[in-house]
Amino acid sequence: MKPYSSDKEVADTPTKQAKTQKSDNKLEGERIQKVLARGGVGSRREVERWITEGLVILNGQPAVLGGRLKAGDDLTLKGRPLKWEKFGVQPTQVLIYHKPTGEIVTRNDPEDRPVVFKKLPKLQTGRWIAVGRLDINTQGLLLFTNNGELANRLMHPSSEIDREYAVRILGEVSEDHIAQLKKGVELEDGLAKFDDIQFNGGEGANRWYHVTVKEGRNRLVRRLWEALEFQVSRLMRVRYGPIFLPDGLSVRQVHELTARELDDLLTFVGLPGEKNQHIAKPRTQVKPKSQAPIKERTRESRKPEWNKADKKPSYDKHKRPRR
Repeated sequence: MKPYSSDKEVADTPTKQAKTQKSDNKLEGERIQKVLARGGVGSRREVERWITEGLVILNGQPAVLGGRLKAGDDLTLKGRPLKWEKFGVQPTQVLIYHKPTGEIVTRNDPEDRPVVFKKLPKLQTGRWIAVGRLDINTQGLLLFTNNGELANRLMHPSSEIDREYAVRILGEVSEDHIAQLKKGVELEDGLAKFDDIQFNGGEGANRWYHVTVKEGRNRLVRRLWEALEFQVSRLMRVRYGPIFLPDGLSVRQVHELTARELDDLLTFVGLPGEKNQHIAKPRTQVKPKSQAPIKERTRESRKPEWNKADKKPSYDKHKRPRR
């Protein structure tokens, strides 16, 4: 009878050797492009391009494709040191923040104006990444995540993810104007258009519309209307892709996506779902009134929260947003 193999003999088998090799590979660290994409520095393809262009320096030498980061490595991008250790693996989190007018989407402002990042709950590791921007005079939905790859997929022009806005216009808008805005208007940075325009009533000289765009150019909604000599007096983002501004979420409040909502969003952008999500506790001053699941809502349930002096738009509760 063949004697029972010892532990040492088992370790010499091909299967054990493969497992040992796999374990050793983990000790070599992660690829540079994967780490920087997770930290929101850029997409993996962008980081790979920077590496080939010699813009990424690892321990004093130009980085190479396939290069890996290990504890203690020094990394610079375009001459600026990166604290890449903060980009460690962590459960994905996504916040919805109801931005008020008067706040800017930046981490620090030299003019000491209110910034949105100071309103968010703190992360133990990593950092919040803003998914797109809203200008200082625009209110509404802002998404934040600690997953750089998710942020890039949500923002990248190739994704063509639609953003919906409620906008108040001063003046009479004709059918010809609507047709022109949907066909395209030449701006200083190229042709732009609304993918959908829905009239939502109004009083006096003010008219309310819901418009959608599939790109994130600076002040695009305002510039399209202004190109036809219309004045935008109110602007609020109410949807980003499948995510709506939740009912009851007042300005300066946050809602963190539940595990189910997060998996739906990851699936939407083509990323694998995650399990056992950690849900951070918001600061007291930004605690949301409601944690109801995010779902598709009628326009009636998504009335913007304006100042009392403002006239609110009328909504057709039987209409739903076009996709």
